[in-house]
Amino acid sequence: MSERSTPRTIPIAAGQPRALPLPVQAFAAPAVADRPLQDQRQRPLRDLRISVTDRCNFRCTYCMPKEVFDKDHAYLPHSALLSFEEITRLARRFVDLGVRKIRLTGGEPLLRKNIEALIEQLAALRTPEGAPLDITLTTNGSLLARKARALKDAGLNRVTVSLDGLDDTVFRAMNDVDFPVESVLEGIAAARDAGLGPVKVNMVVKRGTNDDQILPMARHFRGSGVVLRFIEFMDVGATNGWRMDDVLPSADVIRRIQQDMPLVALEAAAPGETAQRWGYANANGQWDRNAGEVGVISSVTQAFCADCNRARLSTEGQLYLCLFAGQGYDLRSLLREGRSDEEIGNALSWIWRQRGDRYSELRSLSSTTGSQRPRVEMSYIGG
Repeated sequence: MSERSTPRTIPIAAGQPRALPLPVQAFAAPAVADRPLQDQRQRPLRDLRISVTDRCNFRCTYCMPKEVFDKDHAYLPHSALLSFEEITRLARRFVDLGVRKIRLTGGEPLLRKNIEALIEQLAALRTPEGAPLDITLTTNGSLLARKARALKDAGLNRVTVSLDGLDDTVFRAMNDVDFPVESVLEGIAAARDAGLGPVKVNMVVKRGTNDDQILPMARHFRGSGVVLRFIEFMDVGATNGWRMDDVLPSADVIRRIQQDMPLVALEAAAPGETAQRWGYANANGQWDRNAGEVGVISSVTQAFCADCNRARLSTEGQLYLCLFAGQGYDLRSLLREGRSDEEIGNALSWIWRQRGDRYSELRSLSSTTGSQRPRVEMSYIGG
């Protein structure tokens, strides 16, 4: 076989690190079972993000650039992926420990066959108090128009759509597969009609590439009921060619919008929320609820590590405690080697209690941190 045709596997992080080890004591009864679970920085566990596939039909330059994830890229074999039953079993243990929100991600999660069946299983879970979970999903919107109703019927509560511009030329260049923006807008409309709301739209802003789309996006979604959020271009993984020069600070995004449409700062909707909220102001300088709101996620210029309550489960069952982590814990092996539910729950509790991650804070203290530290790829654990 020629070198050109040999499948290539992209390492999830520089150096292909092995999973972090779990000591024997991790499987024993948790020492703090009678208290709320917290990590080393007194952060609770509330949000679990589950990647259901490493495949995507887009090649966004900031996530899965085509020159790296090309036609020869070797995806994970199906046997390596967690089954829906395995995902649900782990999710149940996470709920016991405090998780109240589950977000399905990818890759593109709607490419996972029969994803509705997984949503049904997760929607059936209940907290120890008997309350249902908040089940959400992030998608590029390419398949949403045809799937929205079935997702809602399966038990999905809300959906977040990635959309990096309204100009069709800009959007096609960003997704790098010539996919039209109109089809994503149809998906957003279908999600609203199906009741998957409030629909959120995430726009990754890259200076000099799509920052001219900030105002058109803000104008388009003002008063639509859709919550628009602008995300700073992040140094996730090692394949997106991240440079600080490409980052447009969220403060600049808000200034641009303010010059066109007055905004008023809003309180956070929930503890640990990553987005800073801004409402469109009326003539009296107060929030016009009918006009809606925008948000900014400033993980580069304004670290929010102190309130981070999220864990991330990869497609093949690696648990990561930070979006910028370089290593994870292998939960798939616990499932497939026959560990009991109690042992798995104890292990999850031990892992969270050891957590001290604060990558974005450390990055802000050192201009070289981002380039020196190995990081898992966004396409592997979702955003």
